[in-house]
Amino acid sequence: MTLLSVTSLGVQTAAGRPLVSDLSFELAAGARLGLIGESGSGKSVTSLAVTGLLGAGLVATGSVHLDGVEVVGAAERALVPLRGRVASVVFQEPLTALDPLMRIGRQLAEPIARHRGLRGAALRAAVAEALDEVSLDEKRIARAYPHEISGGQRQRAAIAIALGSRPRLLIADEPTTALDVTVQAQILRLLDDLVDARGMALLFISHDLAVVSAMTREVLVMSSGVAVERGSIERVLSAPADPYTAQLVRSARALDGMLGER
Repeated sequence: MTLLSVTSLGVQTAAGRPLVSDLSFELAAGARLGLIGESGSGKSVTSLAVTGLLGAGLVATGSVHLDGVEVVGAAERALVPLRGRVASVVFQEPLTALDPLMRIGRQLAEPIARHRGLRGAALRAAVAEALDEVSLDEKRIARAYPHEISGGQRQRAAIAIALGSRPRLLIADEPTTALDVTVQAQILRLLDDLVDARGMALLFISHDLAVVSAMTREVLVMSSGVAVERGSIERVLSAPADPYTAQLVRSARALDGMLGER
């Protein structure tokens, strides 16, 4: 069953500058796809278009069907039920994604109450369970504000909030870029385990081929807003068909070699 279908998606500024052009791909329920490209390639803009979260001044064309609902051009009231229930997003920088004036427990409780209809003791139990699932101490973290916890804890909290409403699709947009290597590895393992345990689909967005290869088995490469290659991780790494993809592979291998010499 196709959960996400993107057909000839285009995104441009109000002045007409294209950010994404003629992008098409599908993601089945329970499947994983890595979206990779350098900064400015259009991958994050794509994730916003998929969930109807494009900011003012950006215009989407083409078609995006999320669980059968057309997202492009849809009214906000039609999109609200999809966010959280069908698709949730984990953003790159949790300190800006989280509400700085709201305690973590309340931020987690809101989507659970809205999408799962829980109240009272049942809601409190669900909040505690969600925090425990991402290895956070419920008594301390639920009462904390985002600035009072570490970067790794904030990202775990953001994951708990994204998954608290039991979505069928998780969109992870550079979720570990702002973290140090050790914490990054922990967060990736956590995401991998949770996606497997829940049977969710995953759209994993990154500039890092090594990270994408750890999280998915299929990759879509973007450059300057255009999809230039799609295939299995194994095939893309061993025999990239597009010059830009080959450049990404060479850069990743060169970095691995430099790190190996340290």
